[in-house]
This record gives sequence, structure tokens and C-alpha cells, in this order.
Amino acid sequence: MELRLDILLIVLGTGIVTLLPRVIPLLFLSKIELPKWFLSWLSFVPVTVMTALLGQELLFEENNFSPLSNSHELLGIIPTFLVVLLTKSLLGAVVAGMIIISLLRYFL
Repeated sequence: MELRLDILLIVLGTGIVTLLPRVIPLLFLSKIELPKWFLSWLSFVPVTVMTALLGQELLFEENNFSPLSNSHELLGIIPTFLVVLLTKSLLGAVVAGMIIISLLRYFL
């Protein structure tokens, strides 16, 4: 296998571009103490992002609001949500969701 300089530079460049937006805020924010209200506000960001992604995936099809087009996925939310409430585990939620959706698609 030949090692080409242009490919190596592209890989290194993408690595740096990916690393910098993660490292710079970490270095900056590690020096200051954030207010409690801001930390509390930040705790809602993952839930908000996940809700936006799920809402878009489940309620829209080809940029049109059509909540009944994804009936298997909408039915799968309920037991998956119960697993999340009981386990508080992201991995458990993903595995449960995959199993539940697979079973719903197979039997319905």
C-alpha cells in the first residue's frame, strides 16, 4: 500500500478540524467557574436535541407533516420510553428500541 502525502495531509487536516472545536472550549471553560443556573440550563441540551431529532423523524415525511406515516415507530416509542424510565440507560434504550421496532415490523 502506497502512502501518498496528499491523502496523509487530508487525514491530518480533518483530524485537526475535528479536534479544535472540542478542545478550545474545554480549555477555555476549565479555567472559569460556570454559574449553577447555566449548568442547570446546559443539562437540558441533550434532551432537547434528541427530542428535535426524534420529532422530525417520526412526525415528518419528505418535509410534510404526516404523524401517522410512521405508525410502527410511533408505537415503538411507548415501550422504549418505559425502558428508559426504568433503566436510565442510553444503551438499554437503543437496544430496546431496536428490538421493539423489529418485532413490530415483523408482526404488523
